Amino acid sequence: MSSIAIAGITFGVIFLAELPDKTALASLVLGTRFRASYVFAGVAAAMAVQVSLALVAGRLLSLLPHRVLEGVVGGLFLLGAAMLLLHKDEEEDEGSGRDPKSDSFWRVAGASFAVVALAEFGDLTQIMTANLAAKYTDWLAVGLGSWLALCAVGGLAIVGGQKLMKHVPLSVITRVAAVIMLVLAGISIAGAITG
Repeated sequence: MSSIAIAGITFGVIFLAELPDKTALASLVLGTRFRASYVFAGVAAAMAVQVSLALVAGRLLSLLPHRVLEGVVGGLFLLGAAMLLLHKDEEEDEGSGRDPKSDSFWRVAGASFAVVALAEFGDLTQIMTANLAAKYTDWLAVGLGSWLALCAVGGLAIVGGQKLMKHVPLSVITRVAAVIMLVLAGISIAGAITG
């Protein structure tokens, strides 16, 4: 499979999974309080750190024997789909913590970085990125697709999140992401069984 195809698959899966996430909500809240470009800079930097950590985890997973790896990846995709389908809207407002003392670039971007980095740490999309990196072993394509998807969701949330939610119900987005993850889990599990 080509790097462009891997990046495209990664982008689609991560984009759909991140839309209903608390990180998108945090980005939306921060974007309503501060200059959008400053918030986006912090969000994009936080996502780069999280994707890098996920790629390292994925590389470690890829050291497992192929059949074991496929089984682990399939199980983690099933877990991710279950998390999406069973997730209750907790209405956690990750962006309602402390506001920066001023509206300077460094304070706003720094606060945005901190909020999103903490919200995203160990998050479903970080786990999915690690799984995809282990599955495809093209860490650059997976990393780029994942980071672009996370930045796209952050940008949409900052600029037009409320409009999107008026037209596309969050439950539909969540179900589509869960179905894609179930398909990926089935492919991985079938690969583990057939060798």
